[in-house]
Amino acid sequence: MSNAMMVIFPYRYEYTWVFDDDRVGLIREPFVSGIPQMIDLLVQNIPNADKGFKLLFSENPFPGYQAELVFVKQEYGGNWYRWQDKNMEGWLCPALFKYFNQTPNKIYCKAEKIPN
Repeated sequence: MSNAMMVIFPYRYEYTWVFDDDRVGLIREPFVSGIPQMIDLLVQNIPNADKGFKLLFSENPFPGYQAELVFVKQEYGGNWYRWQDKNMEGWLCPALFKYFNQTPNKIYCKAEKIPN
């Protein structure tokens, strides 16, 4: 069973959002296909988010979540999710399964500033 709450620390590299997670063997794993635009909205009030921020996520709602991403369909080993409130869709690659045993119907997330 995976943790109920998970955290990664995305940052900008070569003009896109990426993250590292040594625990699961990911280095500079990029966000693609609509997800970078979603991240841009999540971090719009975080100063210097390009240098890094905390991204909390879970398949269960939690206090203060900013986005509810709803599963749309599978494609190319990954999954498309829709952020209904912002009328946006994005694709999460198979790296998603480093955090979830199966495709979550919903993913809740929140971006936070990393304390100095």
